[in-house]
Amino acid sequence: MRIRRSGRLSAGAAAAAATRAAYQQLRRYPPVEARLWQRTNHAGRGVELYGGLAAAAGAAAAMGLAGGVGVRTRLAAVGAALAAGACGAYDDQKGSPHVRGFAAHLGALRAGRLTSGGVRLLGIGAAGLAAGALLKARPVDRLLAGTVIAGAAHAVNLIDVAPGRAAKAVIAAGAPALLRKGPGAVLTAASVGAAAAVLGDELSERTMLGDAGAHALGAALGTAIVTANGRTGLVLHAALLVVMTAAGDRISTRGRLWNAPGIRHLDSWGRVAHPYG
Repeated sequence: MRIRRSGRLSAGAAAAAATRAAYQQLRRYPPVEARLWQRTNHAGRGVELYGGLAAAAGAAAAMGLAGGVGVRTRLAAVGAALAAGACGAYDDQKGSPHVRGFAAHLGALRAGRLTSGGVRLLGIGAAGLAAGALLKARPVDRLLAGTVIAGAAHAVNLIDVAPGRAAKAVIAAGAPALLRKGPGAVLTAASVGAAAAVLGDELSERTMLGDAGAHALGAALGTAIVTANGRTGLVLHAALLVVMTAAGDRISTRGRLWNAPGIRHLDSWGRVAHPYG
């Protein structure tokens, strides 16, 4: 099935519009216990997590309504994004500051303790496998697809430690795929559109993606990657994401990476001058 460029533009625009509408509604009519959606950022400023909830809703709505995308692909994309967003929102609300990082949550699971991060890992992993089962026919491809979707969700959240960093990463990672044709490009456009819609407010430190937004956008982008790739592409993407997961906090906070030429300029562009990592 061939998807015209207008399909990608429509999906991106729809995601951006839906995200902005959801964000404005959340700001105008805050959720119950609004204080639970407030955070203090690295600069000591108070920010809210509505941008992440809005991005998750906007990306899911655009993917669900996008033309030229099959029913199974649509279900996989929307389901993965919403499930990842819900698991991230749970961690946003119940997360413990004393148990942080992929390895720490796995260690807690091995010790028989189910942390909020453990719920997030198990939930997103299951959602990734379910989406993979909808997108691919062979068991090995389904496993690879689930790894890519869950891994992409974790990777975006991993680098969400400075204003705008995760949103910029989604836009940068998705931009090349927008030049391609097919349903994968349409799904990518929805992820990019939702990320772009909250980027300005993130950079201005009015909101942040939080676990909900970062995981939802990552899962949506992962689903797009799976849709656009065969086994070879899945193997390569899965290997990269596994390496990123293993590197953990060394990727999210390591100054050498984020101060590299080019990366530093892109990472700091538009951000309020604060000494983030």
